[in-house]
Amino acid sequence: MAIQKPSHTFTKIHLKALRTNNFHILFALSFTVFINTFGFAQDLPKSGIQVESSTDNDSLNVSVGDALKPITSEKGQDSTLNDTVKPKQELLTGPIKYRATDYTSFNNKEQKLYMYNEAEVYYEDMELKAGIIVIDYNTNTVFAKGIIDSTGLYTQAPIFKQAENEVKPDSIKFNTVTEKALIYNSNTQQGDIKIFAPITKKVNDSVIFLYKGRFTTAKDIENPEYYFQASKIKIVPGEKIVVGVTNMVIADVPTPLGLPFGFFPLTNKQTSGVIIPTFGEESNRGYFIQNGGYYFALSDYFDLAVLGDYYTNGSYGLRMESAYASRYKFRGNLGFRYENLINSERGFPDYGKSNIYNIRWSHAQDQKANPNSRFSASVNLGSSKYYQTSINQVNAPSFLNNTLASSVSYSKTFQGEPQVNLSATATHSQNTNTEVINMTLPTIQASVSRIFPFAPKEGIKKGIIQNVNFQYNVRAENRIQTTDSLFFKKEMWDSAENGVKHTIPLTTNFKVFKYLSLSASTSYDETWVFETVNKYYDPDEKKVVTESEKGFDAFRTYNFNTSLGTTLYGMFDFRKAGKDPKIQQIRHVMRPSVSYNINPSFSNYYQTYEVVSADGLTVTEEEYTRFEGGIFGIPNNRYSSSIGMSLSNNIEAKVRNRDSTATEGKKIKLLDNLNFSTAYNLAGDSLNWSPLRMSGGTQILNNKMSINFGATLDPYALDNNNSKIDKFNIDNGGSLFRLTSANITMSYSISSNDFDGTENDRSTAENLRSGGRADDLFGRAQDFSDQSYYDKDDDDKERTPSKLYTNKIPWNIRLAYAANYTNTRRENEISSHSLMFSGDVEIAPQWTFGASSGYDFKNNGFTYTQLRFERDLLSWRMNFSWVPFSTRSSWYFFIGIKSNILKDIKYDKRRQPDQRL
Repeated sequence: MAIQKPSHTFTKIHLKALRTNNFHILFALSFTVFINTFGFAQDLPKSGIQVESSTDNDSLNVSVGDALKPITSEKGQDSTLNDTVKPKQELLTGPIKYRATDYTSFNNKEQKLYMYNEAEVYYEDMELKAGIIVIDYNTNTVFAKGIIDSTGLYTQAPIFKQAENEVKPDSIKFNTVTEKALIYNSNTQQGDIKIFAPITKKVNDSVIFLYKGRFTTAKDIENPEYYFQASKIKIVPGEKIVVGVTNMVIADVPTPLGLPFGFFPLTNKQTSGVIIPTFGEESNRGYFIQNGGYYFALSDYFDLAVLGDYYTNGSYGLRMESAYASRYKFRGNLGFRYENLINSERGFPDYGKSNIYNIRWSHAQDQKANPNSRFSASVNLGSSKYYQTSINQVNAPSFLNNTLASSVSYSKTFQGEPQVNLSATATHSQNTNTEVINMTLPTIQASVSRIFPFAPKEGIKKGIIQNVNFQYNVRAENRIQTTDSLFFKKEMWDSAENGVKHTIPLTTNFKVFKYLSLSASTSYDETWVFETVNKYYDPDEKKVVTESEKGFDAFRTYNFNTSLGTTLYGMFDFRKAGKDPKIQQIRHVMRPSVSYNINPSFSNYYQTYEVVSADGLTVTEEEYTRFEGGIFGIPNNRYSSSIGMSLSNNIEAKVRNRDSTATEGKKIKLLDNLNFSTAYNLAGDSLNWSPLRMSGGTQILNNKMSINFGATLDPYALDNNNSKIDKFNIDNGGSLFRLTSANITMSYSISSNDFDGTENDRSTAENLRSGGRADDLFGRAQDFSDQSYYDKDDDDKERTPSKLYTNKIPWNIRLAYAANYTNTRRENEISSHSLMFSGDVEIAPQWTFGASSGYDFKNNGFTYTQLRFERDLLSWRMNFSWVPFSTRSSWYFFIGIKSNILKDIKYDKRRQPDQRL
């Protein structure tokens, strides 16, 4: 006899017990329905069960009450405490909810519970949905399957979820006693891997076997672009996947690529493992293996990757990369690269051997970690020829960069009145052409904030006296200049120079005639040195001898300067009654200033020595100071008094707004700045006027194009030897000024994203870490030891064309133009003239073409050129990079799976630049 329950029924069971396995949920479900259907509450075991049933039309509450309370002895103790047979652990630990749209019924003769149409069962983090769910009490099995609708389609296939795991089979059958299950045509996902199998056997909660399954990282498991077909698969959820004989299938076509077995770790945490190398051949070093090694997941805070290369001619390389981070404190990465390169074969004339290395370190502190102290590092040092000769690094921005720079600094602020700032910095600058290295190890600076000794305790400061303030600054520096070959050798430390400079500036400012601002300042400087020089003429050697003398010494200097300035505003209104012109107003802001500077002569720090001419008849006196060669300069021995003049301009316009609903015009900048400056030396005996310097800049085309320009104008003429003379150029038959130099730079960037409002987030971290540009005008960086550099986040958002730009093809372009003119000594030539450009365009769906190049108009030739082709193969990616000409001519091809867990399934091939060219 079957009793039909009302539709849309939910039932809850509260059991104080322990869960034994996932599938007991359905066993408890059948037990609950049996209770509600026949009203067998009086036969319940004494375990404190409370049953609640609710429907859309009625409600039922069954309370067992005192009959379910444990039996106690006369002493009030639970008699079950002394039982020799312990009660069985109960099955469930929380409420169960179930429902079915059409009906939920129990067949007493067959001992089966039936749930039909949109059947659902919920228990804790588990969820089972299916068209039909049947529970058989005779065999202790649960069966779930879908429904065939009126059109013959199979719908409402079972869906089983637990936590983040989900299984979608055609049907499922399991035993509530043995905890085993059979799943037919199941789809599941473990990490990035999606798995399909016609038959799946679940042994227990931790072991699952699949027969003739296939797995892939494709999005569409029903029709994947590729998959791996395995005869047997064993899954330990959250831990690993082990497969037997496996064959790769692409577009449903089997390939000869296969493995006898495979192992794939499954974990949300970092795990250590082998990094598969790349195999290939290089023209003058033979066969090689590259980028093979081991990844060490040392902790949640830092890791280490060790990679190596080996070439059959004996060359080898070693790289170590480590990233570290501590949340809300700091993050960074550290890398070391070393290569031992052998060219050609021993005995040949072109045989050579060299060692190159590179050290990179970047460290950034979280701003919230400590507001009063900060530590940062940006290090890029090593062999000057590393980026030019490395055989496992093609980084175009670094190859074209002539300088390697590093900085490690620590600063701390001591709050209070006054505030004290302290910093220590170590810097490094290396010219890769001259191989000259300049370092400061270290530079220590300390400063005290401004002190106003005469300011009132409350209110604002007024007048010349109340605005008087002074500071104290000290800078200690140890400076080293060496070469690449002597780096960190004894000779490098012997050439170190050091010193300490103290500075106390005293300033004040006040208003003059209401509209003029006057500022005056004087500065006292004291410089300490620990090595001086002594010069004299040696008559025997007939030359000047310079001797170094160790010991403390110091010199003191001071200067005075004052400036007077104001701000002038000019407004030009073009609006007339009844008319609304396109240009409504123009505002011109001028800031003129005049300054006066005095630098006294400190000739007391200078000495003389006599020099005898070669014929012994003439004796001359030469002047020198013992502080020559100091890192903070020498005291001034010439009195100077000069007047400086400058004028800065800013021009803006207000134009008619295209938006008819706007009440105000739109402001645009015509000139961000236009500056003029010159000076007149009052103490000079000739050439008193300094050249007039002009500079300016603006942004146009909706701030997409930046323009900067400058020029130097000299008022003095040249003689027949092209040397400057004390005569104005206009008096020598020329113009008022003589143009000696000029420059202009322009940059322009635009993309399709500017029209649809989306952002183009292109990472430039690798370029910047290697000392390159923040764009790809010199080419895009390629790091063969880190293929994840090419990974891109998939963007599934549909592109919506705007009114201004209806083409859906994504594109971007960047341009940079630079020209320099030189005419100091009548050269009258363009010293440099070039245009650089870079861009990318999606020429077809999933196909992207990019290029970086330029043209040198002075030398009439193309600059370093790189062509890029990329193909998004959904689960795969393919790219081809090509440098078609120059001494760096090379190409690189790569195709591989995007997913990190299968990223070692790849093929890459490249041609190295021929360094001998």
